[in-house]
Amino acid sequence: MGTTLQRDRRTAVVDWATRTGGLVLEDDHDGEYRFDHQSVGALQALAPDRVVYLGTAGNTLAPGLRQAWMALPPTVAAEATAAKGPFDSCEVLSQLTMAEFITSGAYSHHVRAGRWRYRHRRDSLVAGLAQHAPKVRATGTAAGLHTVLSLPPGTEQRVLHSAAREGLKVADLSQYRHPRSRDVMADARVVGYGVPSDDVWPQSLSALMRILS
Repeated sequence: MGTTLQRDRRTAVVDWATRTGGLVLEDDHDGEYRFDHQSVGALQALAPDRVVYLGTAGNTLAPGLRQAWMALPPTVAAEATAAKGPFDSCEVLSQLTMAEFITSGAYSHHVRAGRWRYRHRRDSLVAGLAQHAPKVRATGTAAGLHTVLSLPPGTEQRVLHSAAREGLKVADLSQYRHPRSRDVMADARVVGYGVPSDDVWPQSLSALMRILS
């Protein structure tokens, strides 16, 4: 669905899967980085026989590691293993290292530290917009490592060119829109705050505020 389901919708999905024998694919993309409320439990815990839980270390470590996983219902585990075949996109040493990282507790510590760091960045971005660019609206700030900025009409290209001059890479929202989508948000940019180092982040944020103001 592309969003976190509310409690009644979660119950409805589980009821549907149980009644029809269907499978639910749960992609917990921003599960590690939720900032405004306590992290909701995985849907898979409500119906482990009907939900396939999908996770990845792309946000918490690095996409280049190609570390991902599935928690599968027992009824489809053998079939999924056969479909995957003997090949892995990630070599064995990295998988064993990740396993040790998790079982030792170091991964949980790493995620907690990252959650604090990126929440601080999110908060400074939102505060900067309120002070320097009150006409710019930020959405999608409750979780994850990026936000969508809704710009005043007619300013999108100017912001794009100014960002390029400042050495900032921002993305056009249209890159992420399905061709048949009816949800058209004009003059919008996607801004991520996960890439800059701690030393560079303040300068990057200041440059972005100069552009938007």
